[in-house]
Amino acid sequence: MPLRTLPTGLITSCINLAFAQQIPFALKVIKYIKYQQFSTKMSLEEAKKIAAFKAVDEYIKDNTVVGIGSGSTVVYAVQRLAERVRREKLTLVCIPTSFQARQLIIQNALTLGDLEQNPKIDCAIDGADEVDANMVLIKGGGGCLLQEKIVASCAEQLVIIADYTKNSKQLGEQYKKGIPIEVIPMAYVPIRDRISSSYGGKLVLRMAVAKAGPVVTDNGNFILDWQFPSTESFDWEKVNLDIVSIPGVVETGLFIKMATRAYFGLADGSVVERSA
Repeated sequence: MPLRTLPTGLITSCINLAFAQQIPFALKVIKYIKYQQFSTKMSLEEAKKIAAFKAVDEYIKDNTVVGIGSGSTVVYAVQRLAERVRREKLTLVCIPTSFQARQLIIQNALTLGDLEQNPKIDCAIDGADEVDANMVLIKGGGGCLLQEKIVASCAEQLVIIADYTKNSKQLGEQYKKGIPIEVIPMAYVPIRDRISSSYGGKLVLRMAVAKAGPVVTDNGNFILDWQFPSTESFDWEKVNLDIVSIPGVVETGLFIKMATRAYFGLADGSVVERSA
């Protein structure tokens, strides 16, 4: 980390210490400040972990079918599931919501299932990009919204795990990337124009990072991210119904009246819970 990112007063003190032949102590001070600057990121990961662990411990029972969501927080949930299976000898069947989820299940030696053989799921555990005060979710930042919603719709309970940055009073308060909308590739332009004309805001075709061109979902579709006007109040249930009725729209990242409970891990090590 360059010195210019450290507080000016600290840099001056360390230089003075160095000139006073106290170089080892000066280096220790700089290392301590670097640790403090990275501690926020570390606590964010820890917040995800404690939320995931608590949800798994409270909702997952023996002899059940479990929906496995996608994203960074779900990694901790699968780790905890694997620990409990080894320790408690639980019998679980895990239904993935994406290629990533499937790999997590396999890598952790859990039993892999599908909806063809297990059409009813006892509990699905998944993350969210944002959760508002009414338990309306934005999901799909990782591009898996369609399969996530299918699995969630088959689950008796949908439990959301997230860190504190995903907990908002209203959608758009913290998550600024917009609502993902999965669309048939040939229709993305008319869909983009129609939603923009009806509700305002900006719709952006999500572009890939490691390939040229747009992101292609596990289902072979494109994703439009709708950056809706944050100053307006929307009836999200109506908006969702309107959007999914547009020919070419496969699904939206709005999850309405689906979540049973949400766990938000905080930086201080506690967990805030919210029920539908």
